[in-house]
Amino acid sequence: MFEIMSDSKSALFICLGNICRSPIAEAVFRDLLKRRNLLEEWDVDSAALGSWHVGNQPDRRAQKCLKLHGIDYKHTVRQIKEDDFNRFQHIFGMDEENMRELNRKAPKNCAAKLHLLGDFDPRGERIIRDPYYDDDDAGFEKCYQQCVRSCAAFLDSK
Repeated sequence: MFEIMSDSKSALFICLGNICRSPIAEAVFRDLLKRRNLLEEWDVDSAALGSWHVGNQPDRRAQKCLKLHGIDYKHTVRQIKEDDFNRFQHIFGMDEENMRELNRKAPKNCAAKLHLLGDFDPRGERIIRDPYYDDDDAGFEKCYQQCVRSCAAFLDSK
């Protein structure tokens, strides 16, 4: 079992399947940390609420979006575990449904702070809509931009 140290810095990004929104958010957050020379100070990951895609790679459109923005990212989909609620200081959901499920799954006396990532968006776009069923890449780009704004604002608050 992991325990959070008072000075630890860690973030876990969650969405339904860990193939679209949460991998983009993780990659964006890692990129921001790298640009600010803070990457070594943080433990960062992403995971799914459901098990459908475990062991797979993120959606090809998510990977394409990150590549277009110059972000090199590798990830294998995994599902959130009970230990994650004590390993990570901050756990971010992408929408209200994610937050309900995170609150339901969180063990009593959970050490992590649960956040809706969009609550940090300076434009006030609280919900990062799932672009999985979109016919084009526009939803992935919108997700990317929301994650950039929200992750930067969160990091600025630390």
